[in-house]
Amino acid sequence: MKLSLTYVTGAIGLEILSILGIDLPMPYAPCIYAVLILLIGYEVLWEGLQALFKVQFDSINLLMLIAVCAAFYLGEYTEALVVIALYILGEKLEDRGLDKSKSALDGLVSKSPKKACVKDLGNEIPVEEVAVGTIIQVKPHDLIPLDGEVTSGETAVDESNITGEPVAKEKRTGDTVFAGTLNQGGFIEIKTTKAASDTTFAQIVELTYQAQQNRSESQRFIQKFASVYTPIIIVLAVLLFVIPVFLLGQDLNKWLEQAVSLLVIACPCALVISTPVAIYAALGNASEKGILIKGGKYLETFATVKAIALDKTRTITFGKPVVSDVVPLNGAGMNELLACSAGTELFSEHPMAQAIVDYSRKEGYEPHKAEKFESVAGKGAKAHCITCNYAPVLVGNLEMISEQLPVGANPCGRPIATETGVRTIIDTFANQGKTCVIVSCNHDVKGVIALMDEVKPDSALAIQELQKLGIEPVMLTGDSVQAANHIASQVGIQGVYGSLLPQDKSAIIKQLKDQYQAVAMVGDGVNDAPALAESTVGIAMGAAGSDTALEVANIALMNDQLASLPYLTRLSRKTIATIKWNTAGAIGIKLLCIGLAFCGWSNLVFAIVADVGVMLVVVLISLRLLKFT
Repeated sequence: MKLSLTYVTGAIGLEILSILGIDLPMPYAPCIYAVLILLIGYEVLWEGLQALFKVQFDSINLLMLIAVCAAFYLGEYTEALVVIALYILGEKLEDRGLDKSKSALDGLVSKSPKKACVKDLGNEIPVEEVAVGTIIQVKPHDLIPLDGEVTSGETAVDESNITGEPVAKEKRTGDTVFAGTLNQGGFIEIKTTKAASDTTFAQIVELTYQAQQNRSESQRFIQKFASVYTPIIIVLAVLLFVIPVFLLGQDLNKWLEQAVSLLVIACPCALVISTPVAIYAALGNASEKGILIKGGKYLETFATVKAIALDKTRTITFGKPVVSDVVPLNGAGMNELLACSAGTELFSEHPMAQAIVDYSRKEGYEPHKAEKFESVAGKGAKAHCITCNYAPVLVGNLEMISEQLPVGANPCGRPIATETGVRTIIDTFANQGKTCVIVSCNHDVKGVIALMDEVKPDSALAIQELQKLGIEPVMLTGDSVQAANHIASQVGIQGVYGSLLPQDKSAIIKQLKDQYQAVAMVGDGVNDAPALAESTVGIAMGAAGSDTALEVANIALMNDQLASLPYLTRLSRKTIATIKWNTAGAIGIKLLCIGLAFCGWSNLVFAIVADVGVMLVVVLISLRLLKFT
């Protein structure tokens, strides 16, 4: 770039001297200018010459070759030098604009870890040679080289490379970590779960390169337009020269200069560069915020979306049950109810079991010691409580309790909850979208624990923002209609479809497309795969660590935040508006300058300055998308 600026400065200096009447002496001037032109633009001129021999009239370099040769013929040596110097500067500005717009994507790729320290070897080896299941060590302030599970140590990990989240996450034994993230705290050991080529980071890098190849419709149109536009301009330039000179008998030199000026100003550089710079800048901006878009065409398409279908679990909600209500029965205390149930569920891996254990501890009731644990598939669990000497403790649904203990029959002779009473409690919670677990100790129902899927804190605001942007949110879920309606009422969604199978979701997406034309689907990328594929734009929620999500969706929200959708909507619309503005502006200015040329009021320097100026403005406007918030 510095060398190009030196060339341009020198060329402009010589042009100023020429205007002041100070020219290089003849007969040396043509030779000196020819050497300078070849030194600056030999590659452009050579490619233009090749295009001429191949009869490729859509080549911009051919236009430059014609312009320089014509200027030399006219004796406008300084103008010939200025033309080629400013054109080279424009090329450099174009490359710089593209490089700048790709910087965020390239920055992501450059952070890919290359080596890992294997514990058994005590030294580093290339990540490609590390087998799955190997224990690797990561020092503080080092990049984590491979996906895995922490087996030793505690630390804070900066996952902004993948999720875009600026706040580091605490990691302990058993937690998942991703390649390419930064270990900010302590020394940790990790058991690798994926090979180097299969890590989440590696998939992001691969998809980043794919994104640069998936050109938007605007890019394809502009490039196709330029291939037709350039030959038309050459024909017009020939006519602009031939008609006045040979048919009207006017001055040859004047109209030759106007024809050459037309060729220069009509170069479609600004048109060709406007779309890719805007697209790359927007893709880079999104990637920094944890949004992976697989190509400009998906960003462009998302700007047209009028409705967004959202899965409930792990999209609007966390997908992790939490205890919401505890109802003791038959005189049972909270300690007895929670500690006994938690002691039984401590042996279970079911998410609801773990939620009860966590809640019991959070409330200050340590799970009681239990033995003889037995899991009842699809229904619950039972065990003997050693602390309370209860045999058995039953924790499960009403069906299980009814089988193990007929509700309403009391072997001990004490009054207990009737089946009707328990059903009333269960039905009340079910209408609120909650799931109930019944606890029985020594054949006596002790109470009901209600659990619910917790709504993400940003869901309601995200839905509200989408509605303000004119996008209709719709919920599609396999959960019950009652649960779906309860969650929908909390976040402000009117259209709700519950109890859906994967194929049902896909069918509803078809219906929505008939109504809204462009419909996005947001899901976890596994059971939502058919609907994601059917939608206009498929969006995977919380795609970090999910291979299926990255493969199926067109856009992946690595940060697991629904609030990314309003931002993405605004970014896509701003990108399209920028492309339209750049294209219209570039065409408008070129038409104005072409009109000046046909009126005989243009010249070479004005033409090239206008062309480079338009290109520079287009690049600067497009690069503003890097800072879009």
